[in-house]
Amino acid sequence: MLQLAETSTPQLSHPTDLLIRLRAAGINPIDTKLRNRGTFFPDRLPAILGCDGAGVVAAIGPNVQRFRPGDEVYFCHGGLGSQPGTYAEWAIVDERLVARKPRSLSFIEAAAAPLVLITAWEALYDRARLQAGQRILIHAGAGGVGHVAIQLARLQGAQVITTISSPTKADFVRQFAPAAIINYRETDFVEATLAWTNGTGVDVAFDTVGGVTFERSFEAVQVYGDVVTLLEPALTTNWKIARTRNQRVSFALMLTPMLKGLIEEQIAQTKILEQCSRLIDDGKLSVVCDRAFPLAQAAQAHHLLEMGGFCGKLALEIN
Repeated sequence: MLQLAETSTPQLSHPTDLLIRLRAAGINPIDTKLRNRGTFFPDRLPAILGCDGAGVVAAIGPNVQRFRPGDEVYFCHGGLGSQPGTYAEWAIVDERLVARKPRSLSFIEAAAAPLVLITAWEALYDRARLQAGQRILIHAGAGGVGHVAIQLARLQGAQVITTISSPTKADFVRQFAPAAIINYRETDFVEATLAWTNGTGVDVAFDTVGGVTFERSFEAVQVYGDVVTLLEPALTTNWKIARTRNQRVSFALMLTPMLKGLIEEQIAQTKILEQCSRLIDDGKLSVVCDRAFPLAQAAQAHHLLEMGGFCGKLALEIN
């Protein structure tokens, strides 16, 4: 249950810590899952949710090298139950896990960005090893991860076919110039993808939906192709097509470094954010925030996220 409450301002405890005055927090499906089922660390309740944040550096530890008070930053850290998250006015984050906010984004837009940027980047570039000239099927192209993935795939020189569920979402994804759009409510996405590739299938399928969509994606991917999913496959998944086509199936969970305490991997993710900042400020990449709610309306924001029907991301504005 989400409740608004007063807590003490966190204090710097390590020499490389930053005290960040949060201006906005991103909202992600992991937040609603933790609210419903409990955090990864149930012995540390109450917990502050929220992995994504953007704000201004207010104070720094004695060994901080990269930032000064007044710097505008964004990051993905905390919110899983072990450390306080970003649904708050203040956050303490090690400077190695913080990137400079893109100058061209508002705090709300920046707060909506980190988790989806890292997720799409790792899925396409690290897991699928997407190359120029390849063809990729991206599910839910109007979603938070999906609309970023379309852009990153095209920046890599790949051709994109994407699924959506309504004419409104089709209009939304057209701004990112995919080669083809499938309304899966009206057209079988496997048949459409095979027709688009002259029967061979795409090189890569990126599944952000799970369930039957994940399993049927095997049919849309060529022999020796890649399937990357964000979700845990059902126990009833039929792997036969993936096996007979010798497909490589990968999982993309950008929370793993946080959950496992892998600092070097978290630093690598921060470098992804730094690269994305440059792409955003160069006008080559964007993250769309559909709506921002006041912090006190976090519960309403979670309800909208669970209902769906919007495009891009949601965020909380922290005054």
